[in-house]
Amino acid sequence: MTIDPRISAIAEEATEWRHDLHAHPELLYDLDRTSARVADLLRQFGCDEVVTGLGRTGVVGLVHGSNRTANRAIGLRADMDALPIEEATGAAYASRTPGRMHACGHDGHTAMLLGAAKHLAANRAFNGSVAFIFQPAEEGGAGAKAMIDDGLFTRFPIDEVYGMHNKPGLAVGEFTIRPGAVMASMDRVEIEIDGVGGHAARPHFAIDPVVVGAQIVTALQTIVSRRLDPLDSAVVSITTFNAGSAFNVIPQTARLVGTARALDPGVRDQLERQIEEIATNIAKAHGATARVTYGRGYPVTINHAEQTTFAADTAASLIGDDKVDRELAPMMGAEDFAYMLQERPGSIIFLGNGDSAGLHHPRYDFNDAAIPYGISYWTRLVERALPQSK
Repeated sequence: MTIDPRISAIAEEATEWRHDLHAHPELLYDLDRTSARVADLLRQFGCDEVVTGLGRTGVVGLVHGSNRTANRAIGLRADMDALPIEEATGAAYASRTPGRMHACGHDGHTAMLLGAAKHLAANRAFNGSVAFIFQPAEEGGAGAKAMIDDGLFTRFPIDEVYGMHNKPGLAVGEFTIRPGAVMASMDRVEIEIDGVGGHAARPHFAIDPVVVGAQIVTALQTIVSRRLDPLDSAVVSITTFNAGSAFNVIPQTARLVGTARALDPGVRDQLERQIEEIATNIAKAHGATARVTYGRGYPVTINHAEQTTFAADTAASLIGDDKVDRELAPMMGAEDFAYMLQERPGSIIFLGNGDSAGLHHPRYDFNDAAIPYGISYWTRLVERALPQSK
């Protein structure tokens, strides 16, 4: 791929923006510095409108094309928040805030979208409008939903919406995507078990919630292995088990917490129903009680077929079809871009980050070499989605 010299120049600036964001990570909705930096740059680029405070700390920059005979608009989304992880990269631009780092590449996502905004605001070789969406709180805070609830799609009449995420292990300059379910739903499970406490030497006078909890943990694994269609995908993971405080006391209560994930909304419903059935019935069989709280989080991320083909074709037009994998294996991680895809047709594509540490790892770092490819993709996507009249 030959990078447009104008984009190459912007990519150098975008690398500096990325390093600055990386050095100053902020979490969830507490993005005062990050949001202000993004908004300031969008104003410098000459965006026609810059809106701040959408979804608390989200930012939207609107750019109109030089030709607006078509009343169409598309949205391009990047996430801005970091993670509560102690950085171990040793980079010169490493986090200056202990216990926080950009371990998922949101600094790179933001920098690439800013680069595209600068290029498109300067050239405007498209027919319609583009909304550059910078959202907070992707890492568990549902920032996409907050922006939607705050009027994202009513204030900006966006027809389609697109996202992009980096992918460690995929070569820089390559893309991967798939239609349909691409990332899983993410739900939180809490199970409170009430037994009868007592002396550890006299278990027959107690109802041991530890034993009940252990059997629940084991039985929950049969949902995936024995109660789902083998062709369906799901995960049930109990990740914390808390009970008791003394070696010689059977505790009164136990608490289990975990996550349930699925790639199909119907399977998600089945997980919720069967977790409740298994936990309450096992507890009842032992004379204990179990209360299940099933908290629904991010929905399944479902790429729309037409927009996915369009996104893949756009990437292929830049780098060649052999560098675009259109059969990405679905992932059980979650992504709150799913909320935007429930509201508008669109797609999320994955950009190679090379041989880096994995996402959410203390040694992960976004690969600056990917920046010109990301900017080029966004620019080409807009120009193909909103072509100028001939």
